[in-house]
Amino acid sequence: MSDNSRTVLIVDDDPKIRRLLARCLGGDGYKILEAETSAEVDACLRDNEVDLITLDLQLGAENGLTIASRIREHSQIPIIMVTGKGDVIDKVVGLEIGADDYIAKPFHVREVQARVRSVIRRSEASINGQEAKALKGDKVEAQRYRFNDWTLDPSRFALMGPDGKESDLTTAEFNLLNLFVTTPKRVLSRDRIMDELHGHDWSPYDRTVDNQVARLRKKIEADPAKPKLIKTVRGVGYIFAADVEGI
Repeated sequence: MSDNSRTVLIVDDDPKIRRLLARCLGGDGYKILEAETSAEVDACLRDNEVDLITLDLQLGAENGLTIASRIREHSQIPIIMVTGKGDVIDKVVGLEIGADDYIAKPFHVREVQARVRSVIRRSEASINGQEAKALKGDKVEAQRYRFNDWTLDPSRFALMGPDGKESDLTTAEFNLLNLFVTTPKRVLSRDRIMDELHGHDWSPYDRTVDNQVARLRKKIEADPAKPKLIKTVRGVGYIFAADVEGI
């Protein structure tokens, strides 16, 4: 059973789906909140401490991707997208915006429970890691990374370019770059990258990683067509080839 102090916000305009998710997650020990519009989402987030959001991408006249993007502008609350079975493009875009996982309809109750537990566990592990550094006297905000005249500051969720200006990265692009700079000069398989960033089963034909790398290259490479920082290792994955200095 989960700790019932954790709260899950279920966002769906179909009352049957909301009832199904509320029943399976409520039975797993979570406090449940429900919303079917962006206004109701805002009210729930304003008035409650929410630990995870399940977000349907097709909300009638509203777009779940827009809601997810708006949430990510000011919050890192874990988001699990609920997609239609064939919504491949929406799934990829959602992950790039910063969703943590996805569930495709029709879904099995046990799958929902397992994914929610997994995403909350990963989120709490990340938070606990930051708190552990603070308890040891380490200033988390002081740990930044410099590479090729760029500076990545995880504590501020910011990337500064050689000109000192902050670069506009999506959540997914930032998380991918953070993974690269913390594992420089090491080959990372696509499986490893997907496991680290999203932690869900995926098809070897899934192009999410390649699409994210292509977008990140456009923002940090002098010539994205001839990358010097993020290099492709044919048949395996990618390697961050730059020298990285912790500052």
